[in-house]
Amino acid sequence: MRHGPDSEAAIELRGISKAFGPVQANKDIHIRVARGSIHGIIGENGAGKSTLMSILYGFYRADSGQILVGGRDTPIPDSQAAIRAGIGMVFQHFKLVQNFTVLENVILGAEDGRRLQPSLAKARRELARLSADYGLEVDPDARIEDLSVGHQQRVEILKALYRQADILILDEPTGVLTPPEADHLFRILRGLREQGKTVILITHKLREIMDITDEVSVMRRGEMVATVRTKDTSPPELAELMVGRKVLLRVDKQPAQPGEVVLDVRDLRVSRDGVERLKGVSLSIRRGEILGIAGVAGNGQSELLEVLGGIATATGSVRLNGRELDLSGREDGQDRRHAGVAHIPEDRQHLGCIMDFAAWENVAFGYHRDEDYRSGPLTDNAALKADTAAKMARFDVRPPLPTLAIKHFSGGNQQKIIVAREIERNPDLLLIGQPTRGVDIGAIEFIHKQIVALRDQGKAILLVSVELDEVMSLSDRVAVMFDGRIMGERDAATTTERDLGLLMAGMEA
Repeated sequence: MRHGPDSEAAIELRGISKAFGPVQANKDIHIRVARGSIHGIIGENGAGKSTLMSILYGFYRADSGQILVGGRDTPIPDSQAAIRAGIGMVFQHFKLVQNFTVLENVILGAEDGRRLQPSLAKARRELARLSADYGLEVDPDARIEDLSVGHQQRVEILKALYRQADILILDEPTGVLTPPEADHLFRILRGLREQGKTVILITHKLREIMDITDEVSVMRRGEMVATVRTKDTSPPELAELMVGRKVLLRVDKQPAQPGEVVLDVRDLRVSRDGVERLKGVSLSIRRGEILGIAGVAGNGQSELLEVLGGIATATGSVRLNGRELDLSGREDGQDRRHAGVAHIPEDRQHLGCIMDFAAWENVAFGYHRDEDYRSGPLTDNAALKADTAAKMARFDVRPPLPTLAIKHFSGGNQQKIIVAREIERNPDLLLIGQPTRGVDIGAIEFIHKQIVALRDQGKAILLVSVELDEVMSLSDRVAVMFDGRIMGERDAATTTERDLGLLMAGMEA
């Protein structure tokens, strides 16, 4: 049997359309995914990728169109039907029970009967076989909460394979992995392909598309605009297909011209639930420079941003423009804004916005007392809506509706609204947590330009991102966090991914 782009189709979608009210998410989509291939799907925020894959996995029903699995017409009304059709999905945010073992997570929902022990014994034997066949080594008796993110992802893949999936959909699979973990994942995916499995990879990272896929389909504004062999294309060509114009894929910036120290942090410590999350962190940032913080999520970066943004308490010393900040909780985020701090939080839905409120109301948060938004003693709602509309136009937010509740925007478009709110406040210090998480390539280019422009205006910027490429290309200096500590600091212009990757794994490079 042949495998790869020239073999028979594992999946065909014909004429798939889906609308949510006035928004046409998918419009007459046709796509063919060859059996035994790795097929990439890329596109901007709002392009319809997630909707299309949700239809394939049974989360949504298409308004029209046909799904064929292995050449057969296969209605997929729900995820159980997708699983029966041999389709598995590994989500960006894992669906694992943290205090269960690997074995218990794998059989959850796939038990053979009321008696659990026979199911566990069968699953243990099958896991051993799958682990050996696909290089997915993981201790079946380990608790999920004790595993690294990379090993948790292997458990998600094992869950799908245990349910006899021949087709795997992976949504942004490397977003929380170290470079070595990402490399190992790609080895696993190549092994799956060699065994005849079919992989559909949703990612915004063009380098991953070029490294791992056989074919790539490009979506734009709800339509499929191209499907090409990966070997016959290039990152600039794919970016242009996604956005509809040429896109600068590298950060264009001049060497920094740092001035006096804006932020000085000494021996910062945070404890939660009896566990020390920050263990004596010290760093400084000068005017006109970007300090990037690299590291796998969960190593203290979030706590650092929360303390500096006035959300969490700590001990130690933080000085902003020479003034000592109160870390005991008497000062909050509003006090930080008055002191000249803007903050793009990592968790946009819990810390960055209120989901049931309109876009224009979210743009006002933290800045509703600004004179530009006042009409006497009252808030000037018309001015706020006009300002929101202008921000939406500059950041290409879709749909450009200031009165729409923010929960109805895609995650990437929610991010654009929050970034626009904070980045245009002319702060002395900008705290940025995952600025382009889930954001399309055209908006990434724009956001990066705005960050560099702020730096060149003499602002100090603290950048936290799990995207190592983003940290290395935007930053002037890079500090790496591991287990609540600064493992080391490097010059962004001269360091390497290997050097940073070793520090991210807790090893001295």
